[in-house]
Amino acid sequence: MLQAILFDVDGTLADTERDGHRVAFNLAFRDAGLDWHWDVPTYGELLTVTGGKERIRYFIETHAPALPETDDLAGWIAGLHKAKTAHYLALLKKGEIPLRPGVERLIAEARERGVRLAITTTTTPENVDGLLRATLGDESLDWFEVIAAGDIVPAKKPAPDIYHYTLEKMGLTASEVIALEDSGNGVRSARGAQVPVVVTLNDYTAEDDFSGAISVLTDLGEPSAPARTLSGPAPGNGIVDLDYLKACLGQ
Repeated sequence: MLQAILFDVDGTLADTERDGHRVAFNLAFRDAGLDWHWDVPTYGELLTVTGGKERIRYFIETHAPALPETDDLAGWIAGLHKAKTAHYLALLKKGEIPLRPGVERLIAEARERGVRLAITTTTTPENVDGLLRATLGDESLDWFEVIAAGDIVPAKKPAPDIYHYTLEKMGLTASEVIALEDSGNGVRSARGAQVPVVVTLNDYTAEDDFSGAISVLTDLGEPSAPARTLSGPAPGNGIVDLDYLKACLGQ
């Protein structure tokens, strides 16, 4: 039976990328005296790379922007990323990044019915902490049995390491959980660990390859705004709930 739901964060719990992380990166660039600017299309290109520090390095390698002189590029990138995280957390505290439709509802139902919760993400632990506190309250950090985030595993998505780590920590098998993801990289990560996955896509991931996902939907849906199903089984009432997730697993 379904024992746990494993949530991705960026793009899944909230639409954090375009109006959160991208904005924070640009603010950090400004503060560092860089003339870099990641517009919406450029950031969409960079999202093919998972991890903020990895994204900065990829931009340097592919766009050859002007750089300050440094003998420690990795350290400089880490410092820039740390500044970006501070800006992102400030945006969260202002309440500018709400949860996606259906997220709070599904979490509440899972807690009520004894289904365990976990986070599996490439974003930093600080970002996860900030998002949960800003949207669900300080107590929500205790709702998630495992928060697997950032550099807790060496290889980030699409590698399956984050899922292997989470399953081991929870003492569960892949057949006892279901993952919620928003990107092709997330799907490949989950499926690499044999974890079943449901996708709620967004503007940045709409053209991704979701091969291997059980279903692809616009979001988790609310009673007043049902989700649209793009592939796979559709929830009968347009709402992704525990009964729907169990049905996806053949239960």
